[in-house]
Amino acid sequence: MRKQERSALFRPRLIDAMQRAGLSRSALARAIDVDRSTIAQILRDDAVRLPGGQIVAELAETLGVSADWLLGLTDRPERPGDVLAAALTLTGAERSSADAQIMAWHREARGYKIRHVPATLPDLLKTDAILRWEYADARPDTAQRAVEVVAGLLDWLDDAASDYEIALPIGELRAFAQGAGYYEGVPVDLRKEQLEHMADRCEAHFPALRLVLFDARRVFSAPVSIFGPLLAVIYVGRFHLAFRERARLRSLTEHFDWLVREAVVDARDVPAYLRRLSASLPSMQA
Repeated sequence: MRKQERSALFRPRLIDAMQRAGLSRSALARAIDVDRSTIAQILRDDAVRLPGGQIVAELAETLGVSADWLLGLTDRPERPGDVLAAALTLTGAERSSADAQIMAWHREARGYKIRHVPATLPDLLKTDAILRWEYADARPDTAQRAVEVVAGLLDWLDDAASDYEIALPIGELRAFAQGAGYYEGVPVDLRKEQLEHMADRCEAHFPALRLVLFDARRVFSAPVSIFGPLLAVIYVGRFHLAFRERARLRSLTEHFDWLVREAVVDARDVPAYLRRLSASLPSMQA
């Protein structure tokens, strides 16, 4: 871009930023500590020279826009930090504090396909008994709140006309069936009930709800939820990282679809697999 072209672009962008900020020439001059005549000279229709770097920086900071945008180097007026803040948000992920946010994300994505890799068994498919076992050491109201959230998600699934696809490591199910690792201490009757419950849910809600199982020794994923084309959320423990930038969404969607392609148990076969796991456990009377 030639100097004259850049100068011709600079003036209308500066005027636009002033109007959106509600600043007159005099107010802008005071804000950046220059004479009003300096602003008038910058905004002259026949002005060819651009202001110096210090003044451009002061204008951008005062008006809340990017200096690169004023100079025609980008078409986005947001400052780099503002772009990052808009593309990535950090939310609390502890039970109760995040429940309202999770439900809000689901409501926002109504009608879109949701892709989900859970951190443990999918909350959507957990029995009340497993939820109460899982949150037994939390605050007294936490387990009940978890039960209510899952009920809300099931209602949402029935009403939202959205597909819900879940990719789960097959090793997670095997560990649960064995009562190993994270699931150590879960009574066998609760494990059998949970596996049968999952099988029933997967059959009842298919194909709107699809669960596939992948081998984490071959492919890997961190816990992530992708809400259609709107946002993706990665779970990192006490926080959720929420992305809205299109390129990140596309990459995470492609990652999830890769997990589905590499699945070792397809959604149609999952109920039978779950029932075989349940049958392999000792009966409650044993």
